[in-house]
Amino acid sequence: MYLNSLKPAKGSNKASKRVGRGIGSGSGKTAGRGHKGQKSRSGGGVRAGFEGGQMPLQMRLPKFGFTSRISRFVSQVRLSEIESCGLDTISLKSLIEAKLVPMQTRKAKIFLSGEIKRKVSVDDSVAVTRGARAAIEAAGGQVTQA
Repeated sequence: MYLNSLKPAKGSNKASKRVGRGIGSGSGKTAGRGHKGQKSRSGGGVRAGFEGGQMPLQMRLPKFGFTSRISRFVSQVRLSEIESCGLDTISLKSLIEAKLVPMQTRKAKIFLSGEIKRKVSVDDSVAVTRGARAAIEAAGGQVTQA
C-alpha cells in the first residue's frame, strides 16, 4: 500500500450541487431559493435565536448561577491525598510539585477527609481546618500557623 494509492470509499464523497448554472441543470435561475424575500437575497437570513421580534427564548428564561473568580486560585486537599503522596513537609510549593493542586494555586487548605497515620509537618503557607489539625496532631505531626 502506498500513500498515492489511497482513495476514499466508494460512495462516501458526493459532489456538491452546482446551483444557478442554467435551466438544464434543474436548479438554475433562482438556484433553489424561491422567489423574493429575505432568504432569497445574498447575505439574507436572520441571526441564530431570532424569533421575528418576539422576545427570544434565551432572553425569556431566567439567569442563574455564579462562578467565583477566586476559585481558580484556591484549592482544597484531602488528608487521604496527603497520606498517599508521601510528603513529610507540606507547603504550597510541595503540594504543587506533588501535583496535588494546580500550578496557578495561591491558597490551599487541608480538610478532614480520610485519615492520616504518618507524621507530617504543615507549613504556614497552607491553611488547615480544625478537624484536619486534630487528625495531624493525633498522628504525631505538627501544624505551624501564623
